[in-house]
Amino acid sequence: MNSPVEGTLVWRPSAERIRCARLTDYQSWLARERGSGRIDYNTLWRWSVSDPAAFWASIWKYFDVRSARPYRQVLGGTMTAPEWFVGCELNYAEHLLDHENRASADEPALLHLGEDNAVRAMPWCELGSQVRKLATELRRLGIRPGDRIVSYMPNVPQTVVAMMACVAVGGVWSSASPEFGSRTVIDRFGQIEPTLMFAAPTYGFGGRVFDRTEEVRRIAGSLPTLKHLVWLAEPAAGPGSGPLTWNALMSGPEVSPADFEFTRVQWNHPLWILFSSGTTGLPKAIVHGHAGMLLEHLKLVHLHLDLRPGARLFFHTTTGWMMWNIVVAALLAGATAVLYEGSPLHPAPDALWRIAAEVRATHMGASPTFIAAQKNAGIRPKDRYDLSDLEMITLSGSPCSPELFAWILAEVKADVWIASQSGGTEICSAFVGAIPTLPVYAGEIQGPLLGMDVHAWGPDGSELVDTVGELVVCKPFPSMPVCFWNDEHDQRYLDSYFRQFPGVWCHGDFIRINSRGGCYIQGRSDATLNRHGVRIGTAEIYRIVEQVPGVADSLAVCCERADGSLFMPLFVKLDPGVSFSPALRQAICDRLRRDGSPRHVPDAVQPVRAIPYTLTGKKMEIPVRRILGGASIESAASRDAMADPGALDEYPDYRKLI
Repeated sequence: MNSPVEGTLVWRPSAERIRCARLTDYQSWLARERGSGRIDYNTLWRWSVSDPAAFWASIWKYFDVRSARPYRQVLGGTMTAPEWFVGCELNYAEHLLDHENRASADEPALLHLGEDNAVRAMPWCELGSQVRKLATELRRLGIRPGDRIVSYMPNVPQTVVAMMACVAVGGVWSSASPEFGSRTVIDRFGQIEPTLMFAAPTYGFGGRVFDRTEEVRRIAGSLPTLKHLVWLAEPAAGPGSGPLTWNALMSGPEVSPADFEFTRVQWNHPLWILFSSGTTGLPKAIVHGHAGMLLEHLKLVHLHLDLRPGARLFFHTTTGWMMWNIVVAALLAGATAVLYEGSPLHPAPDALWRIAAEVRATHMGASPTFIAAQKNAGIRPKDRYDLSDLEMITLSGSPCSPELFAWILAEVKADVWIASQSGGTEICSAFVGAIPTLPVYAGEIQGPLLGMDVHAWGPDGSELVDTVGELVVCKPFPSMPVCFWNDEHDQRYLDSYFRQFPGVWCHGDFIRINSRGGCYIQGRSDATLNRHGVRIGTAEIYRIVEQVPGVADSLAVCCERADGSLFMPLFVKLDPGVSFSPALRQAICDRLRRDGSPRHVPDAVQPVRAIPYTLTGKKMEIPVRRILGGASIESAASRDAMADPGALDEYPDYRKLI
């Protein structure tokens, strides 16, 4: 397979796709509203960020957002504390169920699979019925608007129902995946003082069933504000037997749509609390509001992901990652959300492709790390599965190389739309990503999303083109956090995003934006590789190194020595059966010098057993740098937030390299 050069055209939307895209319909509607002609995407984007109040008001009107009261003002406040649609009263969950009245009796809102391969469908009418019934029971239990409801549940339909019921009554949702250890969950939930917790006694992964009963009891026992613990299924006998269960709550009478009232709340009423990965320090409790998240997700799923009734979105995610919220947001477009509880590699490494074929997914999401593993394992999905329904593959979680674009087009589907994107938990969306009416270039993110005033800036705040800089956002956008929970005077929030450039959101990623608006994420800027005064994004290193035969994965950091000089070690995980040798070290350095520059060549190359990742698939560059600098593993990272809790154990031994 010949890999395309970065920036090579690899896909162009057909005239029919452009004509049918929801983005095209919005552009035509906007032209009629404004009494002007149709404009191209780049012109539309520039308008959306030059006049954000007008743009977001158009999104409200185009999608017919329902509010108990009209808003008085679209945008007020400041960049660090914007106010959106002031005076409105609405509910995010009400809009999630908007398609219920239009759906046929058997049209699925949710499809769910476990590792038993059985596909289970929840029609729209059943989803609506369960949400109303559970929400009514939550009110009966005394849940009031603003109460926090937390979940320690796998990716199953009940978790979606619980979230929607919580939001429907004005509760504040927060979720942790059941593979998280109790200490990690307590660090999160302990900050927000929940009233009720949903919990599953078991979850399945990799052909095994894991009992979490004691973990649940330990978590519940550490939350003094908790009044109710609802088990998905009754746990094994022991302390706390005879508990409140899901089935007991759902055994009440049906509640018709006419008899149920959603709690409509102000724009900044907390919708959910998401947490940063927690690799260092106490995880940040990031609060999003109803109005901001609703407007952002309406824009994202319709205009950028191009979802619609009949579409099926499948993204392998856990309930502790913001991508789970995005999958559920597919309901806003009347699309079907596909939920999978299990390992992406069980019972075979191509399990996700089998699922995509089985559920006839139109939109599939995966991490570049997963795609790279599939490529290296020689998987060829197109030879085994019918992926004729697949229109789009979304890549999220880390930078994606041209080689992975080439593999998808050669081994998955030749005409599939590849949409790399980048955003974050902080915004529960993307800054740059999919644009259904534009072409795709190898290794390139199509462009900034509407309403996201994204730029690359140098250290002095200068605009950069075709040069790596800090990813900044210069105008407010609705999905900015309302606040961090328990953050006095918003100090932690302001320090996190507005310290480097006052009044401008600095996300902490390196980005390169070319002259046509295409974007390349180059890794975390706080994991900067400073090579003789030149800043290098780690993604540049990884893309080159992982093309060297025998190298499976890699991690690079830049460490400061006692004398003030900088030292860059490169850690490499090798393919099974490959031994590290001087010849392999030389091959790595030669490749970096040839395909990168002399500055890309590390000061040392060290083979390791494992490259550490967070549970959400991000390389743990900063904890490794801290450990090499003398920090203990315990102070540098939370093991419960790691995909492999033992992956850092060997790194203290490499302090001798520095």
